[in-house]
Amino acid sequence: MSINLPDRPLSSLPQFDPRQIPVIGVDSHLPAVPLASLQPAALRQRFASPPVWVPELLAEKKFLDRAPMHASVLLPIVMREHPTVLLTERTMHLSTHSGQIAFPGGKADEDDADAAATALREAQEEVGLDPAFVQVLGVMPHYVTGSAFIITPVVALVQPGFSLTPNAYEVADIFEVPLEFLMNPAHHRRHAFEWEGVRREWFSMPYQDQLRQRFIWGATAGMLRNFYRLLSA
Repeated sequence: MSINLPDRPLSSLPQFDPRQIPVIGVDSHLPAVPLASLQPAALRQRFASPPVWVPELLAEKKFLDRAPMHASVLLPIVMREHPTVLLTERTMHLSTHSGQIAFPGGKADEDDADAAATALREAQEEVGLDPAFVQVLGVMPHYVTGSAFIITPVVALVQPGFSLTPNAYEVADIFEVPLEFLMNPAHHRRHAFEWEGVRREWFSMPYQDQLRQRFIWGATAGMLRNFYRLLSA
């Protein structure tokens, strides 16, 4: 699902727009993940027999002073002829990460059996993704956001044929980005910005679809970067 929406602010910080922060580097010197490694069978094998690898990004510099909260997100790879990643755009009135590109997901509930259960439940509540279409492959290391969320990324394959019903309170848009694009470091841009005396650095992966540019950055880009490190190990 995708609807034509105007560009929105991407941060609740005053006078801060990550799209306007200069690019300090592009990782075009790193190899792209081979296309064969992005196919469902190869992804299943990667999680069945994971290599030794080191995540590049584990924690952002803190900007909210509050108790940490556990959460899970679904990194949903749609098994199309050319696999894609299903992403959402968050609505502007949310208290954290408003307007940003995100994976479906959210805070863990006491009744959730594990991180995968949280991710599947949240994806169904947020975008209406039926778990019957989802095959969980495994989890990646925690990613801690500056807003004090300890996020477990849950990687899954999604069988085409699903229908989506976004939660209008949380989700402004749903769209897909080719996995091949995201797993090519030539599209991984580095940024740096000093705020309140602290230098903050992050990746962005802007993607232009038929409607407009999707500015993927921050935590979502960081977890995708770790996924690249896993697949290229």
